Amino acid sequence: MTILFSPLALLPEGIVRDVRIALGGDGLIEAVETGVSAKPGDEVLSSRLVLPAPGNLHSHAFQRAMAGMTEYRSAAHDDFWSWRTLMYRFLDILTPEEIEAIAAMVYVEMLESGYASVGEFHYVHHQTGGREYDNIGELSERIFAAVGTTGIGLTHLPVLYAYGGAGEAPLAGGQLRFGCDSERFLRLYGAANDALRALPKDCSIGVAPHSLRAVSPDLLTFVADEFTHGPIHMHVAEQEKEVHDVEAWLGARPVAWMLDNCAIDDRWCFIHATQMTEEETLGLAASRAVAGLCPITEGNLGDGVFNGETFLGAGGRFGVGSDSNIRISLSEELRQLEYSQRLKRRMRNVMLAGEQSTGTTLFKTVTAGGAQALQRNAGVLETGRLADLVAIDTAHTVLTGLREDQLIDGWLFAGNDDVVSDVWSAGRHMVREGRHIAREAVENTFRSAARSLRERL
Repeated sequence: MTILFSPLALLPEGIVRDVRIALGGDGLIEAVETGVSAKPGDEVLSSRLVLPAPGNLHSHAFQRAMAGMTEYRSAAHDDFWSWRTLMYRFLDILTPEEIEAIAAMVYVEMLESGYASVGEFHYVHHQTGGREYDNIGELSERIFAAVGTTGIGLTHLPVLYAYGGAGEAPLAGGQLRFGCDSERFLRLYGAANDALRALPKDCSIGVAPHSLRAVSPDLLTFVADEFTHGPIHMHVAEQEKEVHDVEAWLGARPVAWMLDNCAIDDRWCFIHATQMTEEETLGLAASRAVAGLCPITEGNLGDGVFNGETFLGAGGRFGVGSDSNIRISLSEELRQLEYSQRLKRRMRNVMLAGEQSTGTTLFKTVTAGGAQALQRNAGVLETGRLADLVAIDTAHTVLTGLREDQLIDGWLFAGNDDVVSDVWSAGRHMVREGRHIAREAVENTFRSAARSLRERL
């Protein structure tokens, strides 16, 4: 057993002084004591505030290696769809080894920024042209290898991607690496589920029908019938064109159609949902599904701004993910989320209700939302929960002079990733003094893969 002693910790009742947290060998928190002194043998975290570590609920790991490659205007009108064309060209040359190297680097960066777990929305399944690998689960196993190297908690989300566009358009080009009908997807899911047993017990699997434009009503019925347990994640209403295409095909906007035709509940996570009417916003909030927001990517791709104030006012649940991984930073993700709402509403301190700390409330909300979306037994520091912890350095220059109740505000709105000192994922102490314990080896492998990709592009 490992026992941590911290001068400050964020517990369900708020920030508390002098806390001992016992971590069991099974990755769970065995005990939390408050108002006590450190004992011999305790791991003393001087000048630290310990928090429950959020989960990153939406990642496409391979896209990290594209960062910086698409920030050049190549057409009179550059948007999500032109970016997607470049993304398809990039993934056409990715090898399994490179996918593993990129994913490992992504997970190191996630842990160093304060995330303890990730939902990998995994849709690159096959070889270029769509031919299966000899082992249909090859690329899922590459993700698992990266997880094993880095120690991050995983909710693996194999993606069902059957069509190239709304109305059951055929797959083409880079999409062929994603393609699955129901039979092929069951084989792929089964292989991934079997291979997952090699990872720690806190790692799990769900399912992800990619989007209404990439599946069909019949395939959504198939998902509901075949996958009765575990999380279900889906892209919805990211772009105006997507909304118009689905409405022309099915006679309703994507979110409205999903709410009217599928049994949406707390197993579901709707990714982006940046194009919603007031009625759709209220309906999604009432469904108990999580809105999976990716503010940095949504800003980078010009997706639009989530209807946050209405959703929050109706009791909606949300978490955050890094999606394209162009920039992996927990503090910046939350800052971008709040600032996008401020710009939209032309006011301050939007993503909360009542008089309270914006940073602390936002942090607690996305931590709970991420735990729900990943169906991970985490999200708060209490006995019986997974020991997903992040410690921030209260002696950091940017936090100097702040009261205890302002420390999280200082981190999220004035600080950056270097405020994070330590991260534990299910009790695995993977980040120490701000650096992942395997960073050097992972970074060297990533650099080699990135150079090879650049030479072949």
